[in-house]
Amino acid sequence: MWWVCGLAGALAVATGLLDGDGLAEVAGRAAPVLAFLLAVTVVAELADAAGVFDAAARLAARAGRGRTWRLWLLVVLLGTVATVVLSLDTTAVLLTPVVLALAAQLRLDPLPFALTTVWLANTTSLLLPVSNLTNLIALDTLEGFGVSGTAGFTALTWAPFLAGLAGAVLVLGLAHRRSLRGAYAAPPPAPPRDPVTFWTATVVCCLLAPAFVSGLTPAVPAAVAALVLVAVFAVRRRGALRPGLLPWRTVVLVSGLFLVVEAAQGHGLEDLLRPLAGEGEGFAAHLQLAGTAALTANVADNLPAYLAVEPLAGSAHRLVAVLIGVNLGPLVTPWASLATLLWLDRCRARGVEVSLPRFAALGLVGAAVCVPAAVAALQLTR
Repeated sequence: MWWVCGLAGALAVATGLLDGDGLAEVAGRAAPVLAFLLAVTVVAELADAAGVFDAAARLAARAGRGRTWRLWLLVVLLGTVATVVLSLDTTAVLLTPVVLALAAQLRLDPLPFALTTVWLANTTSLLLPVSNLTNLIALDTLEGFGVSGTAGFTALTWAPFLAGLAGAVLVLGLAHRRSLRGAYAAPPPAPPRDPVTFWTATVVCCLLAPAFVSGLTPAVPAAVAALVLVAVFAVRRRGALRPGLLPWRTVVLVSGLFLVVEAAQGHGLEDLLRPLAGEGEGFAAHLQLAGTAALTANVADNLPAYLAVEPLAGSAHRLVAVLIGVNLGPLVTPWASLATLLWLDRCRARGVEVSLPRFAALGLVGAAVCVPAAVAALQLTR
């Protein structure tokens, strides 16, 4: 899939479907996203190599006190807080290795915990502007509708956020109820292999939280964190620094999607989507718009999907409906959001195989529950 998207993007440029202005527009929007992706993946890989995630998993196992369902609820809480404060992409990168290490240490089925992480990364990314890059892009447009700042944004999104969270927990809990009934024995503490790399990586990961909510472009603190860890590993464990740290396939895939969607926008994509998106206010109109955004995200990734559907909003509440679609809807295809791609990379790095047909089937149910529930809750803010 990654090479198909890359080839399609290259053809869009080579054939002139995407002109110079369009290419510049893509570069301006995609560069910070790709820089963040590269940097935060390096941070995650080196923190994993330092043993940070294994240590965090052991701590979480002790907090769960031997009950699998209690441990799962702890993962739900961690995933929600991490997504709201750190962004869904950071949750996918930093929390996924924790829950996979946790499942491996406790000999539990990793899929319920892994799926919970990626679902919460998407479905709880609506509350704050920093929770999702689509939210940050939407801020300027919301100001044009008379909604300004974090307070104004949250006043529109708090109810859909809660509804999306409740829907995700309900579907996941029912789908994995048998796996969550058991018990486990908490593993004993284990000393880190190299205390210097371990504590450096731990401090770096902890400092990322305030850095991401400081107002800086997310790529900046992620790049600084990556450089610090690379420097430390270059001295202590040079063998851990390898080309495979960089997610080149994901970069090619995301770049190709951006190029293809930008080319399509210049050749009638907005006119094609307008009848699907509909017009007007109210539950039915908002659900139609959110459904269009969710469908577009599952075809072409949530960031370019947001850019494609945003011009069809026309009001603050309709713009939040677009955000509901591109934030809560990308549960079906693995390329529907960057967070899902990052999550899939983390799963493969840990040797966890994910059946994409089963992922899509459960995700379709989740999207069918979460998106309408969030749109219904949006009516409470009108």
